[in-house]
Amino acid sequence: MHDAVIIGSGAGGGPLALVLSRAGLDVLVLEKGPDFRREDYARDAHGLPPGALTPRLDEDPHTVVTAKTHNPIPTTFGWTACCVGGGTVHMGGYFYRFHGDDFRMRSRFGARPFEDVELADWPYSYDDLEPYYCRAEWEIGVAGQAATDPLEGRRSRPYPLPPVETHPLAGPLEEACRQRGLHPFPTPRAINSQPYQGRPACAYCAICAGLGCPVGARGTSQEALLPRAEATGRCEVRPQSMVREITIDQRGRATGCVYLDAEGAEHVVEARIVCLSASAVESARLLLLSRSPRFPDGLANGSGLVGRNLQFHGVTMGNARIPPLSEMPPHQPDVFLGRSLSDFYFLPEGVSPLRKGGMLRFGRASQVITDTDLAKGDDPGLFYTEIFHDFLPNTGTWMELDPEVRDRWGLPVARIHLARPQHHVVAGSWVLERAFEIFEDLGATELQATDLGGTSSYLVQGTCRAGDDPGNSVLNGYCRAHEVPNLFVVDGAFMPTSGGSPPTLTIVANSFRTADHIVELWKAGEL
Repeated sequence: MHDAVIIGSGAGGGPLALVLSRAGLDVLVLEKGPDFRREDYARDAHGLPPGALTPRLDEDPHTVVTAKTHNPIPTTFGWTACCVGGGTVHMGGYFYRFHGDDFRMRSRFGARPFEDVELADWPYSYDDLEPYYCRAEWEIGVAGQAATDPLEGRRSRPYPLPPVETHPLAGPLEEACRQRGLHPFPTPRAINSQPYQGRPACAYCAICAGLGCPVGARGTSQEALLPRAEATGRCEVRPQSMVREITIDQRGRATGCVYLDAEGAEHVVEARIVCLSASAVESARLLLLSRSPRFPDGLANGSGLVGRNLQFHGVTMGNARIPPLSEMPPHQPDVFLGRSLSDFYFLPEGVSPLRKGGMLRFGRASQVITDTDLAKGDDPGLFYTEIFHDFLPNTGTWMELDPEVRDRWGLPVARIHLARPQHHVVAGSWVLERAFEIFEDLGATELQATDLGGTSSYLVQGTCRAGDDPGNSVLNGYCRAHEVPNLFVVDGAFMPTSGGSPPTLTIVANSFRTADHIVELWKAGEL
């Protein structure tokens, strides 16, 4: 009998494992995927190719349905990663904090800014999460510069590391922004700019986001959290363990889970606390798979909301070619451009009925992975901008168990229904125009929009919305299931809205907050 079993080892599972094991609980982490090593992430022919961290389509797909499709299409859409460390292994590590109004979208913009969209407030505020933002930044190791983003909320601690090295264009880019009255700041990255907590500094590889880190400088759950949890002697990470059911007793309390190992053999785990951190789509899928006479529609799904309010993340991107930087000093070819703007996080009047824009980030195109292969070579004149913006929860985007398609274990896969509100395109287009104006100030000769209001499929949230009212939410403000007192869902699934910047830091911070609460309940004898 374990004190706690954690299903999933990424941004949600890692902080839980660290805090609970440090508090003296016996913790078992079950991870569906393998445990890769640094050498597996090598940037050569011996390393894992792009896409290797997600399951194969012929073994474990999702399916997706849109207004343009007649039949569900097998896809990797909605997968983050399937390995120890989860999606943090291949994340870009853009660790922005959410704006205070991201926690109160309904209060600021109304319940229904569009007919098919219904916004919700979070069950806690920015100020409630702020100490855990700091904790996450220091436990993971985030490189940045405090007090440079004018829209950032109250901050009680600086970043633990200075910003990563930047390309010489960063200076002219900052000046061009300031000439327009804007406020550029160093992009905060979960990357060691100098050695930190026994891990080395960044080696500035040609490719970063999308692949594992071969030196261990990125602040992944695999590198920064799980080893320290295991070092307590009270945490075991068990890879290649596919959980197919969460079990309950006659009182409706979770008793553990059933999982399949790499050979397909079945194992039963007993635990006093069950934490589900498999990513928003897969966590909801496991709840829907865990049916019983007490929960015929899926565990903790008396409200019928498990799988509803599914959100991904809005993304808009564009490229610009800027004349060769011949007058600039020699530079290391693979450093980051590393500048961001939050000035367009909110839209001016008249652009859209919902005045929500997004976070704008500038980068170097040589550090982008193409759909089919690694970007090769170094093009000193090609740069890009990426705009992160909200994916609005809407009635056309949700997930269920696919009635026809099965995975390699014979279990129904997740069927994703996907719709895109027009606001995504409107907001993305307007902010991209502002980015192109800045590029033009720098002498750009070519400008190209590569994605307008698109969907970032690996940033996933919302399927087990948290809230105070059990009638319109699955979890409470501490990610505890309303209907199952010792079950916690701690990944992006809890998020009522997606925020206007990448959610990973917020998921990590929320996990630390939830973990502290679990420890309090444990010590009080309530679990």
